Amino acid sequence: MAKKSLLERFQVDPSGRFRLDEVDPRDTGGLEKAGAELQLAQGVERLGELQERLYAQDRWAVLLIFQGMDASGKDGTVKHVLSGINPSGCQVFAFKAPSAEELDHDFLWRAARALPERGRIGIFNRSYYEEVVTVRIHPEFLEKQRLPPRCTGKDLWDERLEDIAGFERYLARNGVLVRKFFLHVSRAEQKRRFLERLDEPEKNWKFNEGDVAERARWDEYQQHWSRVIVKSSTEHAPWFVVPADKKWFTRLVVAEAVVAGLEELELDFPRLEGARKQELARARQALEAEG
Repeated sequence: MAKKSLLERFQVDPSGRFRLDEVDPRDTGGLEKAGAELQLAQGVERLGELQERLYAQDRWAVLLIFQGMDASGKDGTVKHVLSGINPSGCQVFAFKAPSAEELDHDFLWRAARALPERGRIGIFNRSYYEEVVTVRIHPEFLEKQRLPPRCTGKDLWDERLEDIAGFERYLARNGVLVRKFFLHVSRAEQKRRFLERLDEPEKNWKFNEGDVAERARWDEYQQHWSRVIVKSSTEHAPWFVVPADKKWFTRLVVAEAVVAGLEELELDFPRLEGARKQELARARQALEAEG
């Protein structure tokens, strides 16, 4: 399957109707594992080349947002897809429950502090989108934010989505490429992965008892994520809903999408001219004169 058609298949069209249950988490796009892993290796290599140009050019920043239900494979996807990246040009932030300091600020504050600088790729493992899904499902989380009563009316969630849209539009207008990925795992596969974490001692640390409680609210999460994704997928900050039951396929789609996004930027190494070029010539003369 061609790269373009593969990505188009999983990119959410904001003008259309969208529901998570219409995306098959087991989908592999007609690909076989061996062929997909070869494509992934090529994509990882290409991503490394593009990241080097991104860093050298120092004009664009890249923000990759990963969301998904527990055990959807966010950590593993980041690890594999970005394995060819120079660590100095990449930064990862995993957003967990907000600290006391973060609760004393607006809900976008901690994300704004973590934005990548020009020339770098920033990864958000979970993000401000939790504020319109998880916080909506858990009113007690909203209470901890101590907002004035006039700021917590019935339009709160729509207003937050408007703020997020404005924030991402602002980023795009200031040279930040934004790509968002929802790793769509099935309920059955999540259960299998949870049991694996319980059965294998080296994976016990990954399990949290609260994960089972959240699993009981599966349908609520699916409903709210469906709404949020379609309302916040835009041309400048699109969502890709990626089938996540087969990790090898998830990683391939993410890699293809990131490479395609970077290729849109027409990245290249800076061409030195004038005084800077003369400086290099003098350095060459000095080195060669050492004889």
